[in-house]
Amino acid sequence: MRALITNDDGIDSPGLLALARAAAGLGWEVLIAAPSTEASGTGTSLASTEGRSRIRLERRDLDGFEAYAVPAHPGLISFLACHEGFGARPDVVLSGVNYGANTGNGILHSGTVGAALTAGVRGVSALAVSLDIGWNGSEPLSEPLWVKATEVTRVVLPTLLEMPTGTVLNLNVPNGEVRGLEWADIAPASPIQVRVERVDDLELKLSAFDSGLEAVPGTEVALLARGFATLTPLSSVERATPELPSLAWPG
Repeated sequence: MRALITNDDGIDSPGLLALARAAAGLGWEVLIAAPSTEASGTGTSLASTEGRSRIRLERRDLDGFEAYAVPAHPGLISFLACHEGFGARPDVVLSGVNYGANTGNGILHSGTVGAALTAGVRGVSALAVSLDIGWNGSEPLSEPLWVKATEVTRVVLPTLLEMPTGTVLNLNVPNGEVRGLEWADIAPASPIQVRVERVDDLELKLSAFDSGLEAVPGTEVALLARGFATLTPLSSVERATPELPSLAWPG
């Protein structure tokens, strides 16, 4: 079993190495390829900081693992791996462990989730892993317990491999005692929202705030608050099926 390990927090994130160790602990062949710098909020972007035609890789030795720092967003890294850019095509893509939960409709913008979705549409099963760390501005409220995330990951991976090839799962893990593991719906909104403020005519300011929204039962937000790790199947691009009105063509 060959696994690509990537993330959106960058090649130096301890969560990346924790996830690689978890995969290696299962006897899997592990390749790490992650953004040279943080690439949070990039979704499924296929952008590179060096343009599209050539991408220069930097070899790294991360605790004995073969690794590459890539000047690109995680979606592009996943895309490259699926097209044998780092050697043999991976059997599975593991993305994370992310600083902070990826919940609600905000997962649309997550680079962690974006790497997994990019793999899924190319027929490679993928798991996005995030640790539910609270934040106070730019500082975490508690020390990240990476081992909690990787313990749950090892439980989840056999389930992922039993599912159809190309399945994408989003895993969120409490940063503390884990009471269990549950399938979860996507919350209609994340409890942490972003406020846009105009500083002057040519400058805008973004700031995060706690919306105080009550968690909807059965969603990842509600279950995480109760100490459960949550697992949500995701799809990337598929035809929407609303009730469609008749179309008229002039003439």
